[in-house]
Amino acid sequence: MSEVTVAATTKADPQEIRDWLVHRVAYFLECPVSQIDATAHLVEIGLDSVYALTLCGDVEDRFGLLVEPTMAWDHPTVDAITVYLAGELERL
Repeated sequence: MSEVTVAATTKADPQEIRDWLVHRVAYFLECPVSQIDATAHLVEIGLDSVYALTLCGDVEDRFGLLVEPTMAWDHPTVDAITVYLAGELERL
């Protein structure tokens, strides 16, 4: 599965962030990107706590942001994480 690349920039496009997140979640769940509902709670589509923590690390590596390990619970959908990350990147 190919990975969408988003430059670690303060002006990352929300759609690019969302696409990257969808690809990461699909990778973790070993399913096609088309099966990821960006509005569904991550836990409901099968993302467990190990992958939620891994996603935090991936976000930190990709965007250069330090995020709380509870990010996936505080922002429980791909769309919610996208809004959160876009806002954090705007503050940089």
